[in-house]
Amino acid sequence: MKITLGVIGKCKPSSPEGEIIKRYQERLKWTLNIKEKDNSTQQDEAKFLQSCIATDAKVVVLDERGKNISSPELASILENWMTTGTSEICFLIGGADGHLEETRQKADLLLSFGKLTLPHILMRAVLCEQIYRAETIINHHPYHRI
Repeated sequence: MKITLGVIGKCKPSSPEGEIIKRYQERLKWTLNIKEKDNSTQQDEAKFLQSCIATDAKVVVLDERGKNISSPELASILENWMTTGTSEICFLIGGADGHLEETRQKADLLLSFGKLTLPHILMRAVLCEQIYRAETIINHHPYHRI
């Protein structure tokens, strides 16, 4: 499985968040690529994020209006996509003003991590951990304990 994160805001690899992201990126058996762009206008951000989406990729847009699901539910969705032929999933994290409607409409899943607002770098670290957790759930690894 190939995972792409399209994110607004840059992260220094040596930052605490960057270290967390790197740790989960190294643990994953799936390929995880991160494409990032500095904050700009919402239109430019939307163009960039949409350019991160590969043909035939499933799209997960992180949005406060999305579904708030459990880790096992996310793993189940990803596993279902995998077993039905999906080879790439693109997660999109927007800038401070969120996503434009045209970006939300491209989503196969609108995903919320709750009503809290988190800095984009911290959200990226949390998302990387959840992707790793989903992979371990799918592979019946004991990392996720119920």
